[in-house]
Amino acid sequence: MNLALLLDEDFIADDRVLLRGRRRLHLDEVIQAQPGHRLPVGRLNGLMGTGELLRLTDEEAELRVHLDREPPQPLPVTLILALPRPKMLKRVIQNCATMGVKRLYLINSYKVEKSFWQSPWLGEEKLQENLILGLEQGMDTRLPQVTLCKRFKPFVEDELPAIASGSRKLVAHPGTGTACPTHVDTPVTLCIGPEGGFIPYEVEKLIETGFEPVHLGPRILRVETAVPVLLTRLFDSTV
Repeated sequence: MNLALLLDEDFIADDRVLLRGRRRLHLDEVIQAQPGHRLPVGRLNGLMGTGELLRLTDEEAELRVHLDREPPQPLPVTLILALPRPKMLKRVIQNCATMGVKRLYLINSYKVEKSFWQSPWLGEEKLQENLILGLEQGMDTRLPQVTLCKRFKPFVEDELPAIASGSRKLVAHPGTGTACPTHVDTPVTLCIGPEGGFIPYEVEKLIETGFEPVHLGPRILRVETAVPVLLTRLFDSTV
């Protein structure tokens, strides 16, 4: 927990918060904080600053907080991601939040098993839990927006053109002839398929919508690896 993320319900006064559960435990067992200890804090969707520990009990930690600076700028990217398998999903969600992605669409694909959509990790509470863990890691406060899209063709034909409007449109796909660009300084809409890539029909539908296929080389990466590699390559000066 590089940043203690504060929720509205944590505030007992304008400059006082009470932390319980995981965050209190982190202060006690990991940081081994004592009264007077200062740590980075930030209000969810708000400013960042410093918190001073006033008291620590078995149930709660009380901090005096001073919030005076903006969180880091988000990446200028909209990420369109074929729904990963459940055991990978939470890591991908955390990575996206850590790296500054603020718009994430989880979409269907031929290789996405129907059972993936039943994962409890797609519930609103679980999604927010992992987004917050990612924000704390990356020292950010702006909560990303995650949208679930369970039908590939209607999404690509009816929604994606407006979503990607005004941006450079890229689809990461193994075996294409163009390497993923670097040093990009314009907004990007990036599509990433399931492991092994989209099927040819899906790639063609994305190309019809204006997307350019790009690759990362001859190796096939896991989705949880491909996401940070692609984002770092595209926005190496801001990640």
